[in-house]
Amino acid sequence: NLKLLQLVVKCAKREHKELGVVFVDIAKAFDTVNHRHILWGLARRGVDPHIVSLVGEMYNNISTYID
Repeated sequence: NLKLLQLVVKCAKREHKELGVVFVDIAKAFDTVNHRHILWGLARRGVDPHIVSLVGEMYNNISTYID
């Protein structure tokens, strides 16, 4: 939601806080991406190792079922 994003950015600026934002492309929700490539890409772009680890844990042993 654009309004929510604008509000979060405004609050972060006002309070002089760092802000990280991630966008998920729902249109590509059913494409296949190797999870190691995601982690490699994050690390290559200088994302904090703790965040890379957190994302890795989110992808560890997951399954998606469509009914």
